[in-house]
Amino acid sequence: MGKIQALILVFFARFLKLLTATTMRFLKLRTFQIPATTSFRCRFIVTTCRAVVLPRFGGPDVLELRPDVPVPDLKPTEVLVRTRAVSINPLDTRMRSGYGRSIFEPLLPLILGRDVSGEVAATGASVRSLSVGQEVFGALHPTAVRGTYADYAILKEDELTLKPISISHVEASAIPFAALTAWRALKSTARIAEGQRILVVGGGGAVGFAAIQLCVAAGCHVSTTCGSQTLERVLAAGAEQAVDYTSEDIESVLKGNFDAVLDTIGALETERVGINLLKRGGYYMTLQGEAASLCDRYGLTVGLPAASAMLLKKQLQYRFSHGIGSPLDLIVALNC
Repeated sequence: MGKIQALILVFFARFLKLLTATTMRFLKLRTFQIPATTSFRCRFIVTTCRAVVLPRFGGPDVLELRPDVPVPDLKPTEVLVRTRAVSINPLDTRMRSGYGRSIFEPLLPLILGRDVSGEVAATGASVRSLSVGQEVFGALHPTAVRGTYADYAILKEDELTLKPISISHVEASAIPFAALTAWRALKSTARIAEGQRILVVGGGGAVGFAAIQLCVAAGCHVSTTCGSQTLERVLAAGAEQAVDYTSEDIESVLKGNFDAVLDTIGALETERVGINLLKRGGYYMTLQGEAASLCDRYGLTVGLPAASAMLLKKQLQYRFSHGIGSPLDLIVALNC
């Protein structure tokens, strides 16, 4: 009985050795080595993915879900993000309808989307602050051609940050683009400081709501306009005064002398009101610029000079009539 067991063990050992050798030969035909000079670090390599593509301008029905959209190679400072959630911004719907046509039409098909939340799938060779597997969220530049409406999005390292564990991917994806728009207006342009009075026109929207919180965090006194359905929400966010624009006269309720006005609506009436409520030397900022719409209407060669001329006219007009800021700081078109 012992000899039989010994023979079985010998046979099994030889069989296992043969199987191992055969398996290794099989695997060698199906594996490859990434060169040491590769420009990315990753857990796995993705070459194609699903994406929502805009092949032409129009309504929501023009969007197409394509299963095999190429994923570009990463540049040294870029990060490949496995998308878990994205948000839809007003800029996305406007671009889908043809806003910025003169700029983006030659680049069709496009992938829309600015915000993203997900996990790092790969990093470029120069990326140091992020690593594969980390949960991140961030936003692309408004002019990015390959957006985030895809299984895998590519962003620069400085466009991403670690996602707090206290919020979900869905919640995180709703923050970056709106919050960064508000930050750019208030901190980079108006350079708000503690004790200043700030007016946010349209505080119930995403940008306005983020702006209120940024102002409060900076120690500013914030007033805002909004609809009746968001009054309690903006007050809870820290606004000291909230005016229901549907039932109250804004100019009679608010007493002016604001250091800065962020107009998230950008209509002629809100511009007039905002300018009138500013103190001399204050900053008026709007999210609605003329450049893209004028370029769409007249082409780049005519549209850009026309937009610049209109902006300069307003700057000079308000500078001499209201003493507002310097000509270059008067109006900032943040989303165009």
